[in-house]
Amino acid sequence: MLKAGEHDNAEHRRVRARVEHVIGRLKNYKILRDCRRRGDGLHHAVQAVAHMHNLALAS
Repeated sequence: MLKAGEHDNAEHRRVRARVEHVIGRLKNYKILRDCRRRGDGLHHAVQAVAHMHNLALAS
């Protein structure tokens, strides 16, 4: 049986691994490559993706 802190750490590891995997996959898309070349464009693109994800979860 996991203690509360251990459970939180396990959940954190799962979420972090998933996020890193998704970011790695996003880097393959041309639109994000172009954003990286412009400087802060990647920040805006990732914010937009996160917003769309949140909208999908809310529906």
